[in-house]
Amino acid sequence: MLNLLLCLKKSKTIAERAFSDVKDFSHLQTKLEQSFSINGKAKSTLNNYLRCLAHLALHYNRSPEKLSVEHVQNYLYHCQKLHKTPSESFFKHTIFGLRAAYKVMGMEAKRVLLPQIKRDIKLPCVLNKEEVKRLLKAPKYLKHRLIIGMLYGCGLRSYELCAVKLSDLDFERKTVFIPKKKGK
Repeated sequence: MLNLLLCLKKSKTIAERAFSDVKDFSHLQTKLEQSFSINGKAKSTLNNYLRCLAHLALHYNRSPEKLSVEHVQNYLYHCQKLHKTPSESFFKHTIFGLRAAYKVMGMEAKRVLLPQIKRDIKLPCVLNKEEVKRLLKAPKYLKHRLIIGMLYGCGLRSYELCAVKLSDLDFERKTVFIPKKKGK
């Protein structure tokens, strides 16, 4: 049991491994952190990008900005086709991370050569009045009806609804104030 605890304490994240094992990755990480901080970008986005870039750096044992276009293309193919657990979001974050890295390192030519990410544009499913009434009447308790009504009627995300305070509600104007969250 003690050995397991020692192993868990010693285990590093993928970004920490790249930071310590790959030359110049720490410089790239610092530049990205500065850029994200200055531009007010989310820390979680930075962490996702760094994690994907760390995988790339450890794959070739070189910092991503030092890789040739061919190396990057081969790695992207590896991620998309050969990786044991292909993840569309991992692939996208790798490309977005590379774009951010190339931008902060002043490597616009490499940035332009990255593939475009096609976004699926899906129209939302809009309920008719009867469906909305049935949806709101379905829960047994008023609290649950209110939760569904706020989520659907105000278009809130669940974490936004959880953060709503009584002071955010204006009953006279029938409005809800939602502090700046995703996308500001």
